[in-house]
Amino acid sequence: MVRPPRPYQASLAQVNRSLATPLREALPPLTEEIIAAIRASVPEYAQPLEGSFGRGVRMGVSEALTRFVDMVADPPGPDPAAWERVYFNLGAGEVRAGRTLESLLAAYRVGARVAWRRVAEAAARAGATHDELIALAEAIFAYIDEISAISAEGYAAEQASAAGETQRRRERLVRLLIEPGAPPEAIEAAAAQAGWARPERAAALVVATDEAAPLALRLGGGTIARPLPGGLACAIVPDPDAPGRPAQLAAALAEARAAQGPTVPTAELARSYERARLAFDLLSAGVIEGPSPVRAEEHLAALTVHRDPELAGEHAARELAPLEALPARARERMLETLAAWLDHPGRPTEVARTVHVHPQTARYRLAQLRELLGDIDDPERRFALALALRARARLSAAPAR
Repeated sequence: MVRPPRPYQASLAQVNRSLATPLREALPPLTEEIIAAIRASVPEYAQPLEGSFGRGVRMGVSEALTRFVDMVADPPGPDPAAWERVYFNLGAGEVRAGRTLESLLAAYRVGARVAWRRVAEAAARAGATHDELIALAEAIFAYIDEISAISAEGYAAEQASAAGETQRRRERLVRLLIEPGAPPEAIEAAAAQAGWARPERAAALVVATDEAAPLALRLGGGTIARPLPGGLACAIVPDPDAPGRPAQLAAALAEARAAQGPTVPTAELARSYERARLAFDLLSAGVIEGPSPVRAEEHLAALTVHRDPELAGEHAARELAPLEALPARARERMLETLAAWLDHPGRPTEVARTVHVHPQTARYRLAQLRELLGDIDDPERRFALALALRARARLSAAPAR
């Protein structure tokens, strides 16, 4: 760790080096006095200092005092790498112990006050001048400021590491939840490791973003997420139909393309993900539309048609084969007219208005369609042709999955 110039070193340069000996003699009882004061003043440390926690606190106090006196004897002081690691680790340990950083910083402040009192007494007995006592005071409190900053770095680094590990566990859990046939016991174990309380019901969301952790945070409510290939993410949203929740999700996803699968028991989230992914693909292809997140359950007809792209493609090829022999521009005109006819059966005038041609032209095209495709007035035939047109549009526009 690279540190800026240490202000306490300039203060210590004004202190007679001979003061190091009487100060060092005061250290053994001072360590225990500081620890007692910390236990009495900081509630989080009002416990027997045993085990690794106790060793860490004692090492921190002892190291701080010893190094300070060493710098009085030789102001540049020893190599900082080892002692910096002590205070970095103390900060990291607060995260692992579930305490706030403020507890540790409060302990440092208590220690600094006690240390200054005893250092001033020992220095005065040894004949320190008024200016030297002032320099010692400045050095002690600047020294504690640096130790505090190092511990804050350790605290922040451990928080980031813990958050990263938690996110990795949650990503693994999402993978298991959306994976067909994942063993229930594996899901239970992964949920416990990720610290995720399994809701009774949830839904899968597929969102156009490659930042899974921020997405989960934005959606809130216990949401977990993992990245998917292609710049996407899958989020598992607990109880998405709770009062007010749909509006929250819509607000959080207003700027993102997203599709939501049905709300299901958590054991069935693979099905919710499959629907969400298909709905997302259809949304991206322009086959379905709506405000984000598009809800798959509101587009079941489209999902039914496009669930099996290969089968849908075969159906489209079979039903529309007679049009494939036409020149490209003529084929597109006929497909456009057919689509208008399926939307307005029995109303050639509406067809003409829709495709922006004269009614007589529309009737001529409809006659051609009957000759090529057969009875386009029969309801069953119209249904088959409508499916074919939807499938053709999907296959033409959909990106590779």
